[in-house]
Amino acid sequence: MKSVPHLKKKNLIILGLLFLLLLSVLLSVMTGSVHLPLGLTGKILLSHLPFLHLEPTWTIAQATIVWQLRLPRVFLALLVGAMLSSAGVSFQGILRNPLADPYILGISVGAALGAASSMIFFRHSYLGQFSIPLFSFLGGLLSLAFVLMLSKQRGQHDRETLILAGVVVQSLIGAFLSFLIAVSGQQMQEIVFWMMGSLANRSWSDVALLVPYFIIGILYLLLQERDLNVISLGERAATHLGMNVEKKKVGILIIGSLLTSAAVSVVGIIGFVGLIVPHLMRLVVGPDHRILLPVSTLAGAIFLLWSDTLARNLLNSQEIPIGVITAFVGAPFFAYFLKRSLRRG
Repeated sequence: MKSVPHLKKKNLIILGLLFLLLLSVLLSVMTGSVHLPLGLTGKILLSHLPFLHLEPTWTIAQATIVWQLRLPRVFLALLVGAMLSSAGVSFQGILRNPLADPYILGISVGAALGAASSMIFFRHSYLGQFSIPLFSFLGGLLSLAFVLMLSKQRGQHDRETLILAGVVVQSLIGAFLSFLIAVSGQQMQEIVFWMMGSLANRSWSDVALLVPYFIIGILYLLLQERDLNVISLGERAATHLGMNVEKKKVGILIIGSLLTSAAVSVVGIIGFVGLIVPHLMRLVVGPDHRILLPVSTLAGAIFLLWSDTLARNLLNSQEIPIGVITAFVGAPFFAYFLKRSLRRG
């Protein structure tokens, strides 16, 4: 009987977030250097539905702005935000550490190193556009392996040691990344701007590239919701219930790294999304991953969409890298939770 109110609460929150997401998409598409009225934006979007035949009251330029410039960017922001946030939930759940996050643990900078290596050395490989996500994934896994190896003590990963290991790995891999940028020659400016995190000049092909990674990752994590709940009670309890904890850990961490690396390979390093959103959603819905994971995924998409909308509209003359916006929000947030965590422990 208890599952009925739980299901009702979950459905109500998800419906509310879906409504907020649709509203955010509409407002983001109409906002920019060329302002489009709300009604006109809605008509342009609805005109592409096969069963609606609207008489055009807009120019070709306005339709191009919506469909070729802003909408691909909006969908990309939604995908990347959802991927980073769901990865953050999975990392925090499987490591039982509320401060675990792909950015904090160095996964993002490892993925960036792999992607930059692909840009410099394998740009014209037979893998084509898939070489960057592949090398990004390998770099993210390498970083994850280093962090877990450094933080392991008596078979456990202490939460403060885990964060310190992430800082060490970030510094080390960041040095390699800086060296690559220094020797990259003409590609230096492209790589530096990409590293700061930006959704500028992206197209539908970038969205199509990320969709398979998102579907595979989110479906796998949704199937692990109950196991994440069991592991959050303690590894010993999970083992007594017959779970192969280490195998489960490896699988979830790999999928979380895959989601992060794929996002980084397309838009660069965007930090703190996987830390901020799961924390805030946990305060709203509690620690049950059956509701926390889908809610955080939707909230992450909305958060990054509004961060990108702010990044491209805050200054009239130029665009701010979205990684700057999320860092301004996330760094104080991380400092507060780190201090609170140390005070408790």
